[in-house]
Amino acid sequence: MDKNTIIGLLLITAIIIGFSIYNRPSQEQLATQQRMRDSLALVEQQRAVTTPQESAVANGDADSMQGSSAADFFGAATTTTPLATDTTPLVTDVSSDTLSPGSLVQKSAETVILENEKVRIQLSTLGGSIRSVQLKEYLRHTGDSLYLFEDQEARFNMDLFNRNSVRLSTEQEYFTPIRSADGNSVTMRLQTTPGQHIDFVYSLPADAYMMDFEVRVAGMRNALHPESLTNFRMYWEQDVRQQEKGRMFENRYARIHYKYDRQDVQKLSESKNDRKELSDPLKWFAFKDQYFSAIVIGKNPFSNTILTSKVLNDPDHIKSYAAEVWVPGEVSPESDLITAGFNYYFGPVHYNTLKAYDKGVSDSSQKLQLQETVYLGYKWLSWVNKWFVIPIFNFFLSLNWGMGLIILILTLLVKLVISPLTYKSYISSAKMRVLRPQIQELEKKFPGKEQEMMMKRQQATMELYNKVGVSPMSGCLPMLIQMPVLLAFFFFFPSAIELRQQGFLWADDLSTYDSLISWSGNIPLVTKYLGNHISIFCLLMTVVNVFYTKYNMSMTDTGAQTMPGMKYMPIFMSVFMFFFLNSYPAGLNYYYFLSTLYTILITLIMKQTINEDKILAELEANKKKPKKKSGFMARLAEAQKLQEKQARERAKENAKRNYR
Repeated sequence: MDKNTIIGLLLITAIIIGFSIYNRPSQEQLATQQRMRDSLALVEQQRAVTTPQESAVANGDADSMQGSSAADFFGAATTTTPLATDTTPLVTDVSSDTLSPGSLVQKSAETVILENEKVRIQLSTLGGSIRSVQLKEYLRHTGDSLYLFEDQEARFNMDLFNRNSVRLSTEQEYFTPIRSADGNSVTMRLQTTPGQHIDFVYSLPADAYMMDFEVRVAGMRNALHPESLTNFRMYWEQDVRQQEKGRMFENRYARIHYKYDRQDVQKLSESKNDRKELSDPLKWFAFKDQYFSAIVIGKNPFSNTILTSKVLNDPDHIKSYAAEVWVPGEVSPESDLITAGFNYYFGPVHYNTLKAYDKGVSDSSQKLQLQETVYLGYKWLSWVNKWFVIPIFNFFLSLNWGMGLIILILTLLVKLVISPLTYKSYISSAKMRVLRPQIQELEKKFPGKEQEMMMKRQQATMELYNKVGVSPMSGCLPMLIQMPVLLAFFFFFPSAIELRQQGFLWADDLSTYDSLISWSGNIPLVTKYLGNHISIFCLLMTVVNVFYTKYNMSMTDTGAQTMPGMKYMPIFMSVFMFFFLNSYPAGLNYYYFLSTLYTILITLIMKQTINEDKILAELEANKKKPKKKSGFMARLAEAQKLQEKQARERAKENAKRNYR
């Protein structure tokens, strides 16, 4: 080894030793590292005594949330700092039942019933949570009692952390029920020491779907982790039952809705699995079926919300919903009482019922807007249902008429309202019809399918229309104006819970499809697009619509040449609607059936009462009057002239190219 190599190795060694000395941690840094090692050792010690499910939660698995026992939680809290010993009762207006030492620990789950005229809620002492919710005014499509959920179909858990970061999961603890004297509220109490307890207070007013829920934590202000003083982590999960006969259609309307604080209502996807992590404050979220919903409404906005929706293949359930939220808590300045809460809504997705919760709220930003869970179409269209269809529909309901008669009268009323537009559309088609011989003469004068001949024929047709004062678009405009009304009903009937289990003629439930023929099993293509049934109202609607389409095509034929096959397109679309609407509610198909019948009747009446010879005479008289082209006709004529000029220039260029 030469001299230079030895010197180089010595220099490198000196640099490494100097760098190590320079970067040696200070005494403060060493103390900090030691504290971190001690904390990690404590965490590992706690993990050693936790269940495998709790370890899964610590690693982010929300589906297996468990925590330490209440004894461990209260005991760990007690060894950290002295606790308040205030034993003032937290529950007012309760029965004379008091907590005995033996009642602090329960060996088996018990149930407590809380009910009014509308709902029956079963509470469990295990977890102090809601075991089942029955809506007493409704039945499933099978005729059984309608439960939003029962037993293991729903799950509630709330997490609290003490100063040693020991977590208490309420779903694993046994609570003691304390019923109020009036029977309208129940307090579920978790207590292991006289001065410390957690209360879940459920209050259900008479004749209401809305239930109040409040969390009260006493004697633990100095023992809880600072985060648990202002926020409780709450987890709510629910498997949504299939309540209606048409699973595919019900699945289409089942989704999670949520509303940002002071903002609009949003929703998760209804057709696929979806998950949203929302950092902005949330006012409420709704686990919605087609006609029923469980809504959690924060008294103060939730924060850091995670919403999850999964589509299920379970024969009894259609969706699985889950929500993980942080519920804000409030610390009483006069005592060590910590409170948090929200409201549950368990009830129908009924527009007026939900809208009533905003009654008397003048500030629009403070309104709950729960009625937005009723899907009434796109925003630009839903106003027709909100301001026109629903009020009139509710008026007819107040008369206690049958649902079939209400739909019939409603259809007639709509037709009367739009009859001026229908009349204008018919007059326009009549003008085009009486001009048919003259259009056919132009077809003979400019025969062929060459571009130049087609342009001349089109230009001559437009000149004829301009002379007689007819616009080809005048018949389309009335139809476009009445389209919002017709489309509004397409969204109204599937969302109208009033139709649910209301029968008419052969249909025993107008909110779902009526079956003429049904079968089991999967028929390729047929089952996918048609389902396993044939709806009578949909079939009748299709037959009547095909007849009207063919009749209308003959009435509006102007004699002008069209693309091959295009004249059969309206009939094809009428048949296609059968496959599209076969699984839709019978009430909707009944409405379309009546609407088409009314249209045919009005058309026949106008055909008998309107003199087409008189219309032709008026058009001929218009030829003698000086005419000024409308803006549309002028632009159309100008465009035709430009196309004709360009065609001539292209023809000249082609001739020159061929000559060369």
